[in-house]
Amino acid sequence: MVSDSDLELALDFIRVRAAGPVEGIFGPGSITWRIDREAITFLGAGRALLLQLAHPWVAAAVAEHSRTFADPIGRFHRTFDVVFTMVFGSLDAALTAARHLHHRHTMIVGHLPEAIGPFGSGSPYRANEIAALRWVHATLVDTALAVHDLILPPFTVDERQRYWAESRLFGALFGLTSSDLPTDWDAFVAYTAAMMQSDTLSVSTAAREVARQIFAGGRPWLRPPRWYQTLSAELLPDRLRTGFGFAFDERDRKAAERAVARIRRIYPKIPTQLRYVGPYQEAQARLQGTPQLGWTTRCLNR
Repeated sequence: MVSDSDLELALDFIRVRAAGPVEGIFGPGSITWRIDREAITFLGAGRALLLQLAHPWVAAAVAEHSRTFADPIGRFHRTFDVVFTMVFGSLDAALTAARHLHHRHTMIVGHLPEAIGPFGSGSPYRANEIAALRWVHATLVDTALAVHDLILPPFTVDERQRYWAESRLFGALFGLTSSDLPTDWDAFVAYTAAMMQSDTLSVSTAAREVARQIFAGGRPWLRPPRWYQTLSAELLPDRLRTGFGFAFDERDRKAAERAVARIRRIYPKIPTQLRYVGPYQEAQARLQGTPQLGWTTRCLNR
């Protein structure tokens, strides 16, 4: 478990290594900013969610403690608000967001309603447990890079090593220490590959129901397009795709391929004011001492 004192030690670790009070933890020269500023990050939201739900503890926590069913769009916004504050916020804002998330997690405890994978029925789960936090962290790191490389030129081996070094700082915001995380990029790749094949990831009844409701959308006119659902499923290992019960035909796969091809062609030509997410634009304004955000950024944030 990550205790309050564990988190504060991790935050002290971050303070020493952060880019600066105004720059935040990573700063404009980081690989993390280069990846997370891209709007195409949202292409991976479905995949990251499904990988997290494949862990029975996460699925039970979401099903029993989240407002996902009642307010799926609100949960989407709240999740990205926390992540973007950690990545692009000032140092104080990022640390405050980490404390808020940890406090929220301390209240998420319970027992699994069914036996699944290596976990027995009634076995306890806790959101602040290190193994669960490590997996959630891994899904965010791995998916962000996977989607970036799907649309934009892939990063080099050295850049991937730098990205993972920065991601270990991101992990500290969850209270994870250096010993809790893989040491380098190769070790991280090995960890994620092992988890993908491990029965620790086993799709429960709760996971299937949460996934079904998420992809059904909060309103009929807010339902994710079919090609997006197909792409999210295609980015999963076969056994997890089967576990979630996704059934897509060749027409769906062709639609997803066409969508990715169009995005690859069009996305690099989009002006950066539209291509880069609002929180990144806010961070740039903060660094430049500009109190008033441009109308484009305000509209994007809305």
